[in-house]
Amino acid sequence: MQYTRINGITVHYALDGPADAPVVLFANSIGTDLRIWDGVVAELVSEYRLLRYDMRGHGLTDAPPGPYSMAQLADDAAALLDALDIRQAHVCGLSIGGMVAQQLAATRPERVARAIFCDTAMRIGPPDMWNQRAKAVRDGGTAAIADGVMQRWFTQAYLAGDGVSIYRNMLSRVAAEGYAGCCEAIRDADLTAAAASIQAPALVVVGEEDVATPPADGQALADALPNGRFRLLPGAAHIPCVEQPAALAQLIRDFLSGGLDG
Repeated sequence: MQYTRINGITVHYALDGPADAPVVLFANSIGTDLRIWDGVVAELVSEYRLLRYDMRGHGLTDAPPGPYSMAQLADDAAALLDALDIRQAHVCGLSIGGMVAQQLAATRPERVARAIFCDTAMRIGPPDMWNQRAKAVRDGGTAAIADGVMQRWFTQAYLAGDGVSIYRNMLSRVAAEGYAGCCEAIRDADLTAAAASIQAPALVVVGEEDVATPPADGQALADALPNGRFRLLPGAAHIPCVEQPAALAQLIRDFLSGGLDG
């Protein structure tokens, strides 16, 4: 098990792949941990150095009292790179992780070579939605919202299978304060100006059936990026790294090799 102390918290991470390969940093979505990237890692681990971590308040990483901020979450990612002596990386983030990746690429451009923003947006949902969700988990724990969240995360085809119970369990075991703190970070984040300033080549990927951050939001983000491009991923909703890991990995591979630059 790998961990380090940064910004006053102990962060759990996993670093896999050839030591001399380009680094790809993966940031998880709210309510998950680094394991959501397992399928993508299996596809790419022989080609890249893959760094995953449990975001503040999630997985095995500490969950200090919220609220958190997007700047704070991006600073955690930069501090993790510093702790591992990684000067620059490609960055791939999902949902809130995609917002963290936007913030990092905008404010620490020297740290980001290329960026992949998965199922995310410049602004997600109205503030009151996040206030209500933060209150719900502080009052009743993350298990109280799990069934509704599964409906937003996955396609109906995936919900009919046994695997969904694993992700319901994952969400239900996230610390209530960590989840609520990240709700408040999303609530307060408007990355419209940040996205317009990102100079790194960027790929926006959205599951075709995503209702949490729908394709129109992803297209708007891609259009706002100075060097952005957009791809729709069939057979996936909000968590394509679980439903379509091979297809997402191929998009990442093609993008990082310059194959989508035309």
